Amino acid sequence: MAEGMDFAGLVDLGAGTVERAAFTDPAIFAAEQERIFARAWLFLGHESQIPEPEDFFTSRMGTESVIVARDRDGQVHALLNSCTHRGMKVCRHDYGKAKVFTCPYHGWSFSNDGRLAGVPGALVGVPHFDKAYRAELRREDWGLSRAPRLALYKGTIWASWDQRAPDFLDYLGDMHRYLDYALDARDGSPGGSRTVAGVQKWRVNCNWKFAPENFIGDMYHDISHRSVDMVGIGPAGGRGRRAAFRPRLAIGFPGRGHGLLGELPTTETEPYNDAWALYPEVNDWHRAAHEARMARLAGQPRVAMSVGTIFPNMSFHGRQPRTIAVAHPVSPTVTEIWRWCLEDAAAPEAVNEAARSYFLRYSGPGGMTESDDMENWSYATTASQGPIARRRPYNYQMGMGHARPAPGLREAVECGELTEENARIFHGRWADFMRGTPWPMQVPHAAE
Repeated sequence: MAEGMDFAGLVDLGAGTVERAAFTDPAIFAAEQERIFARAWLFLGHESQIPEPEDFFTSRMGTESVIVARDRDGQVHALLNSCTHRGMKVCRHDYGKAKVFTCPYHGWSFSNDGRLAGVPGALVGVPHFDKAYRAELRREDWGLSRAPRLALYKGTIWASWDQRAPDFLDYLGDMHRYLDYALDARDGSPGGSRTVAGVQKWRVNCNWKFAPENFIGDMYHDISHRSVDMVGIGPAGGRGRRAAFRPRLAIGFPGRGHGLLGELPTTETEPYNDAWALYPEVNDWHRAAHEARMARLAGQPRVAMSVGTIFPNMSFHGRQPRTIAVAHPVSPTVTEIWRWCLEDAAAPEAVNEAARSYFLRYSGPGGMTESDDMENWSYATTASQGPIARRRPYNYQMGMGHARPAPGLREAVECGELTEENARIFHGRWADFMRGTPWPMQVPHAAE
C-alpha cells in the first residue's frame, strides 16, 4: 500500500462497502496502531484482578504491553511495559504482586507507579548512578511511560494515550446503559461484578476487526451456530441455547462507533426466563436477583439482553455467559483474543461454578460457539489476501437507508434485527480515526 494513501477512503458508506485491504494490508495495520490504538479509550481489565495494594497484571494497548498496577496507596496506573533505557520488558508475568519492576537487561528499577526515583522506602533507581552517570542523569525524567488518561468504571479499567480524548463517559454516550447491564449486580445495584476463572487468551489467524464487528450486531451469521443451538449447550435446557431469549434489535451509536444487539429501554416488568433451569439452585438465585432488580428499578428505564461492542475492540455479553472479550491486534492477519467471565461478587459458589462451566464450554478455543467464529474469521482473512480477491470490497449494504431513531436513547438508531447498520457505524468511526479527525466526535442527533 502506497505511503500517504487515503486510508479513510477504504470505507465507502454511501456504497456500503469496505475494501479488503483494510483487513489485510501491513501499512494499514501500522497506521491503525498510531491513529486508533494510540488515541481511543481501550479496555485493560477489571479491578478484581488487582484487589490489594501492590497487585498488578499485564495487559495490552494495541500491539504494546502495559502493566496495570495498584500502588501502595491503592491508586491504579497503566504503565508501558518497556524500560526507558533500552526498551526491555520490565515485567514478564501475567499477574502478581510487586513493589518494584526491575529491568533484567541493565537493572533499572521502577516503582509500581512508574517512577525511577523519589519513592520513599522503595528500591528504585539506576545501578552505578554515581560512577556510571556521574550522578548527572535526571532520573525523574526517565520513569516508565504512563497512560495520561485512566478511567475506573464500575470495576472496569480503561486508558487512553491521548490527552485530548473526551472523558470516558462522554466517549460511551448512552452505550453506558448496556455496559452497565453487564457490570451491575443482577439485583440492579450499581457495579458489584468480579472476574471468575481468570482470563482466557488465544490467537486466531484473522484481522482484529472481525471480532468486534461480529459482536456489534451481526445476527446474520446465526447460521454458523446452528449446530450449537441444536445441541443446546446452554443452562436453560429446552429447544436450544437461544430459545429463552426475546427478539433483539440492532442499536447503533453513529459518530461513536459503538453498537449492540439488545432491547430498547423500558419501564415494563420483564418476566424471568428460567435461564438456568438445568441448575435449580442457581436458577433460584438468579430469579430472586431478577425480582430484586425489578423492585429496585421499578418505574425507571431499564435495558437488558445486550451483546455489543465499544469501539474499537472491546465487546461484551450482558447475559449468560456474562463476559467481556477484547480483540488485541498482533499483525494484519493475527489477533490475540482475551476473554473474561463476570459474576456478582456476592454470588454464592454454586452460581460462580455454573458461570465458569458455561463460560468454558461456550467461549474460547475450547468453546463450541467460539470455534465457529474462529473458523469463519480465519478463513475469511486467508481468502481475502490474494490479488484477485482484493479487487472486490466487502459488502455492507444490508439495511441501508432503514435506520431510525431509537426511542429512549440519545443519539442512537435502530434498524431491526437483521442489518449491517452497526457495522457501517463501526467502520465509519474507523475512518474518522484513520483520517486523523476523531475529536471532537461528530455525533448526529437522533432525528438527523
